[in-house]
Amino acid sequence: MAALFGTRVRRLRTAAGLTQAELGDRVHVVSTRITQIERASGAKPTLELARALDAALGADNLLVELWPYVYREAFPDWSRRFMEYSERAVVIREYAAHVVPGLLQTEDYARALLRVGRTLGSKEQLEERVALRMERQERLHRPDRPELWVVLDEAVLRRPVGGQAVMSEQLARLLGTTAEPHITVQVLPFDQGEHDVMGGSLTVLTMPDRSEIAYTEGAHYGQLIEDSDEVRSFALTYDRLRAAALPPLMSLDMIRSVMEDNHRGAKVPSRSERRRVAQEQLQQSGGRQLRGGGRRVPGRRPRP
Repeated sequence: MAALFGTRVRRLRTAAGLTQAELGDRVHVVSTRITQIERASGAKPTLELARALDAALGADNLLVELWPYVYREAFPDWSRRFMEYSERAVVIREYAAHVVPGLLQTEDYARALLRVGRTLGSKEQLEERVALRMERQERLHRPDRPELWVVLDEAVLRRPVGGQAVMSEQLARLLGTTAEPHITVQVLPFDQGEHDVMGGSLTVLTMPDRSEIAYTEGAHYGQLIEDSDEVRSFALTYDRLRAAALPPLMSLDMIRSVMEDNHRGAKVPSRSERRRVAQEQLQQSGGRQLRGGGRRVPGRRPRP
């Protein structure tokens, strides 16, 4: 797809009678960047650059429409297929164990998460991924929007991704779903104990023909499930999680409580502060002290 994109850029540029340097000037990049795009070498174009090239070459959105496919080449086949299914699903049921699902993330929250991705190659690639994630959310506001039902583990609320300001904005976004009748959010509290999907996330998609597809994901893997019997089993698992979670109104109360509490976890003293206090207490007791690294060593005993 990157090669196809580059071929289209070269043909359009040639038809317009522009050199690579002249096109680069119009879209505010160096000529070598145009060379890389046309040869499908180097970093993939950002969405912003694809839009600029489209406008400069009068491509009538051809390059903009090609760009998502160029971007998805960085993902394995099963991931691309899941994204394609998601874009057509009429109902999306999702359980998230660790982070807010992409469809409900704020831009800063998404950026904080994507910044630590193992496959991230550059700041440019980071902004590409953030832009695509925000673009996917636009479907929630279109006439053909899906019904979205999300169950969040309590850990999702308690982990201040991106810092307190970013997390507060993200929690406010979750509270804002009350004004969106096609979105339901529930929280699965810690006191519910163990369950079948503790290691990762689970998504069940309902397609326009009412068939269903499931998708499970961990930190560094994903699995697309299309076998009807297996999908029914995962759908039942999801229904059990939904039944165990707090009702929607109580869930929103919990989200609000966490936001107003400003995340108690953030008030935990730093490691150095905890070490200092512990050392002072131990020295006052006259028994032991702490050295660097936290290893305890016997104190010198007074002679009788």
